[in-house]
Amino acid sequence: MGNMNFNIGADACVAINPANGEMIGSIPKTPLEAIPAIFEQARKAQLIWGSKSYSERAVHIRKMREYIIANADHIAEVVSLSSGKTRIDALATEVLPCTLACNWYGSNAARVLRSERREASSILWIGKRSAIEHEPLGVVGIVSPWNYPLSIPFGEIVMGLMAGNAILLKVAAVTPMVGLAIEEIVAAGELPEGLFHHIVGSGADVTTAFFNHKIDKVFFTGSVSAGKDLMAQASQTLTPLSLELGGKDPMVILEDADLERAANGAMWAGLQNSGQSCAGIERVYVHESVYEQFIEILSRKTRALRQGVPDADISVDIGSMTTRKQQRLVEKQVNEALEGGAKIVAQAQCDAHPDGFFFPATVMTNVDHSMSLMRDETFGPVLPVMKFRTEDEAVALANDCTMALSASVWSKDTARAKALARRIRGGVVAINDHLYTHGMSDLPWGGPGESGIGRTHGPEGLFEMTRPKAINWDLLRAKNNLWWYPQDKETYNTLKVALRLGSPRSPLEFVVSLIRVLPVMIKRMYFSKG
Repeated sequence: MGNMNFNIGADACVAINPANGEMIGSIPKTPLEAIPAIFEQARKAQLIWGSKSYSERAVHIRKMREYIIANADHIAEVVSLSSGKTRIDALATEVLPCTLACNWYGSNAARVLRSERREASSILWIGKRSAIEHEPLGVVGIVSPWNYPLSIPFGEIVMGLMAGNAILLKVAAVTPMVGLAIEEIVAAGELPEGLFHHIVGSGADVTTAFFNHKIDKVFFTGSVSAGKDLMAQASQTLTPLSLELGGKDPMVILEDADLERAANGAMWAGLQNSGQSCAGIERVYVHESVYEQFIEILSRKTRALRQGVPDADISVDIGSMTTRKQQRLVEKQVNEALEGGAKIVAQAQCDAHPDGFFFPATVMTNVDHSMSLMRDETFGPVLPVMKFRTEDEAVALANDCTMALSASVWSKDTARAKALARRIRGGVVAINDHLYTHGMSDLPWGGPGESGIGRTHGPEGLFEMTRPKAINWDLLRAKNNLWWYPQDKETYNTLKVALRLGSPRSPLEFVVSLIRVLPVMIKRMYFSKG
């Protein structure tokens, strides 16, 4: 279980609290020479685990859920200290979704992945019967990011386990203590020894080891550039990938929207976790008739936010960013926008620690699509707002992006909002809300374009954790088939008639074709001597 207790001395991943620069712990790296033994253990354990029923697997998942609930305060603290997000943020967007994942996958995997009978698709296959089975992949690798270091990998862990797989987890190097917390959660599930391993180390080294040892699939969440590099590497071994990559989510506010709710939703979905959400709002488009009113409400609410070092007393609304690199990227985009004529109209009260990675929650106007702030993923607490005149213009602006993870439409007219949602590219388009469907275990997660490949969560996520196998059998117990040997002119002519038997233009043509084909089929299937 876990990192197999290899002792590597000082070679460790060190965890720093990004809100104040304090060291919170370290974990020894997994030596690369241990990887072959890890794979061997995982494959042996998977054979045992894969033979268990879904109900048997669910017992272990429920044990993990109960551990999470009993230790929610401790887990939320570890997540908060590791990422810079607040305790409420950690509890609501990390801990709670983990329990919901245990509930849904534990209760629904058997239904989703049950054997499916397929009826014969043509009269020509009248004697055939088929079933589709969903087999475990085997050993699955999960490479997870630092922005949601608990809920993103844990949901995939539960999916993978309920589908019957062994799991090799690689968490982000800047949040290793969350990886340790996941180890403790999984240990509470009392899985077969060797079924789960937390591998600590360089992402490039670990993924290379995954491919070299013929891992059955890799689930990666991260940047677009890293996803492309991983895909190029996976092509060398034809390793399947599921990639959840970037987002540049648009928020479209129509003239009949509840502006108070829209402003509250924009702050939540754009500034929560210091804006470091793949599906956070990064572009806001407001109808020109309510633009000024919306800006006034949003600015007033943003100025009232408290931003600073998170603590157990919940004294702040927004914490720090997680890495210095990301903080500098946000600064760069904002400065470039200001140079291009953009304006900052509101910022939160930010009591930043001198050693922390803070950027004040910011509302900006006078922005346009020539700016990187409106084109490239920002991943920071910035809300740039533009106005539009028509729905067509709003759709064009929303779809003017290479990424399409999620989006939202805000209107009191649900039917109108649904119609507009269908025109906006995205894996998820919500109405009058945003940044919550990742926590809904029954819905697929992912998006087109540079937002990635494949889906996690929901039935679609469970299918991604399996490979379909068709099992086909014959009821007629024939000695021969029409197209088997020996072949002759009669075979050819009968097959030509069968073209119309399978695709008749009328009932009469069907009957005539059947009368011509059936005697030959019976003769060849039961009386041919070969």
